Amino acid sequence: QVQLVESGGGLVQAGGSLRLSCAASGRTFSIYTMGWFRQAPGKEREFVAGINWTGGNTRNADSVKGRFAISSDNANNMAYLQIDSLKPVDTAVYYCAAAIRTRVGINPHEYNCWGQGTQVTVSS
Repeated sequence: QVQLVESGGGLVQAGGSLRLSCAASGRTFSIYTMGWFRQAPGKEREFVAGINWTGGNTRNADSVKGRFAISSDNANNMAYLQIDSLKPVDTAVYYCAAAIRTRVGINPHEYNCWGQGTQVTVSS
């Protein structure tokens, strides 16, 4: 089993930046892909970015390209999401997820483990 814990969320003004962190523990050797999703009230969970844990390939949602960047520190079992030029529409709970597949999927069902989420609120 893999445990994921997100941190780094908070309240920020539009145009600001945040760096979200995801700490993985447990059977981390089984992780091949890490992803970030977000879910706003009343909306479905949405893929934001993903990274292949071993090859470093990344994939971003079109809606956040140029503003969001995912990275990882495999040695320390960490994944990060750098968010720049924040907008009020980015307000959501952000979730970290891990998958045992190598392809960076964009659908929640492609991921096997989830963190509890961290709230990001952007004020205008």
